Amino acid sequence: MKVFITGGTGMVGRNLKEYLEFNSDFEILAPTSIQLNLTEFSEIKNYLKSNKPDIIVHCAGIVGGIQSNISKPFTYLNLNTQIGINLINASIETGVKRFLNLGSSCMYPKGIKGKLDENQILNGKLEPTNEGYALAKIVSSKLCEFAQKEYGFNFKTLIPCNLYGKYDKFDPLVSHLIPAIFYKIYSSKKNNAPVEIWGDGNARREFMYVEDLADFIFFAIKNYNQLDAYTNVGLGYDYSVLDYYKKISSIVGYTGVFEFNKNKPEGMKRKLLSVKRQEILGWKPKHTLNDGLRKTNDFFYNYIWNIS
Repeated sequence: MKVFITGGTGMVGRNLKEYLEFNSDFEILAPTSIQLNLTEFSEIKNYLKSNKPDIIVHCAGIVGGIQSNISKPFTYLNLNTQIGINLINASIETGVKRFLNLGSSCMYPKGIKGKLDENQILNGKLEPTNEGYALAKIVSSKLCEFAQKEYGFNFKTLIPCNLYGKYDKFDPLVSHLIPAIFYKIYSSKKNNAPVEIWGDGNARREFMYVEDLADFIFFAIKNYNQLDAYTNVGLGYDYSVLDYYKKISSIVGYTGVFEFNKNKPEGMKRKLLSVKRQEILGWKPKHTLNDGLRKTNDFFYNYIWNIS
């Protein structure tokens, strides 16, 4: 089977490419942005005509943490929407029948009590700190849903919880929570300084190690017709922001103090996925939080911190 992975140089795309190459005899197509500009419809259409993939796994996108999302909402909405529309339209026009679209848990409305169920998308207002990115992801997921209703294309959307791991972005200006924590704690340990935490540390987040998502995508390709139009992928449990700081401090060996900056935004108070559909499929993550954080620490220390 020929698998076309978009965003092959990003965290999810690179881990997925390595995972599929190691675990199967799939032929992998993973062009870089230089080789294939996903904002140009004609380039995508010609690429699909020439390479004829059996399935597309759409991992590409402009991504970042809360600070980056707040400062560049137009960029996050504009470019991610362009990429999604181009890929889905080109897939329809060239007859690619299977398309795995990666959504995001930020697609869900803010303020929902309890776990986030796939049926709750568009049932309320979005979290304003990442509204642009969320809207772009919703547009792509709806196009996949409507492609089946109107054209009979069996496209699917996976909605993973927050992710972390190898090849993540550790630059504090664009990073998500866990890579930002690693960078801040290593810096504070080096400079014998306190660690700043945005908010009061009580907001809760569900983070899954990225190799587990790669494993689920491999599972999803093998069991494609069993998938619903939307499927959450996650742990089904979460930790507080402060818990992540404490666990990573323990791994790094940081024994300093935390300072809480309650003037900074902390996003949604809680964002925990319901994984009932995932459980019905018979899949569950393999990594514990400690497993994933230790692997991420090894990568960060050896490939980012030691050579920076």
